[in-house]
Amino acid sequence: MRVSEAFLGTMGFGREWGWGADVDECREIFTAYAEAGGNVIDTANRYTEGASERIVGELVGADRDRFVIATKYTLTMDGSDPNASGNHRKNLRRSVEDSLRRLGTDYIDLLWVHIWDAHTPAEETMRALDDLVRSGKVLYLGVSDAPAWSTSRANTLAELRGWTPFAGLQLNYSLVERGIERELLPMAEALGLSVAAWAPLARGVLSGKYTRHGATEGSRIKLDDISERDLRIAAEVDAVADDLGVTSSQVALAWTRSRHRWIHPIIGARTHEQLKDSLAALEVELPPEAVLRLEAAAVFDLGFPQDFIAMAREFVYGPAVNDFEPRR
Repeated sequence: MRVSEAFLGTMGFGREWGWGADVDECREIFTAYAEAGGNVIDTANRYTEGASERIVGELVGADRDRFVIATKYTLTMDGSDPNASGNHRKNLRRSVEDSLRRLGTDYIDLLWVHIWDAHTPAEETMRALDDLVRSGKVLYLGVSDAPAWSTSRANTLAELRGWTPFAGLQLNYSLVERGIERELLPMAEALGLSVAAWAPLARGVLSGKYTRHGATEGSRIKLDDISERDLRIAAEVDAVADDLGVTSSQVALAWTRSRHRWIHPIIGARTHEQLKDSLAALEVELPPEAVLRLEAAAVFDLGFPQDFIAMAREFVYGPAVNDFEPRR
């Protein structure tokens, strides 16, 4: 399936959570994204308590087949019912049927498992997902917010048993949150999985609105809740942006794409202007020295065993390890 470089995130489509966009603003955002060539609309059953899916379905309308609609299941829609959440077969069936009704469509292009569920065996989840693919109600599968070991095990089960594997991951990734570089990104590269990066602006921290202007009205987080470390990283993003003559948001988004082209930032916007600024990041090519400068400001430890393996490299292979290129 062919997807655009950036995905449109619709977590803020609807005012039910108090900070999103109304329907008219959503229409402007959607139209601008589509006119720029974007084709992936990312939503979830729980986003704005179902309003996001309803708005997406209305906006896509008669052009349904031109768009890749991605939605999610796992999160509860009824906290009093123990079977209304999780990755088991019953919740999957109900969630997908409800999403199809809200979206006004008879199939979902990409269904994400929203988060790892320790209470459901992987075999049950993968078989139930495969049944949906075989029924035609879902075309492709992905998994969000799950450990690398659980994803690789699930795809191994699918490969061995002839079930549909996960084709992509949805993960939190930004200069502020680089943890997926430890296990998840290497796994994605080894298994050929694409990555959809959520919160690439770290919920606005890397947009410049806190470091340049202070917190703005309608922000999801308060300035006092942002750590000194994160503000230092944001200030370095601002400095690189000033040097390049672009905005802070564009630098932060361009960085997420600098490591691999198969990492797709999910662009969320509450206004048409925010979306236009983010889309312009696709034209920004960060110089290598700028990438190094940003990563030096956002340095973090890979931890064990990655740091130990790197430290022991010459001890393991001998000096000859420096004479050959690693397999890619």
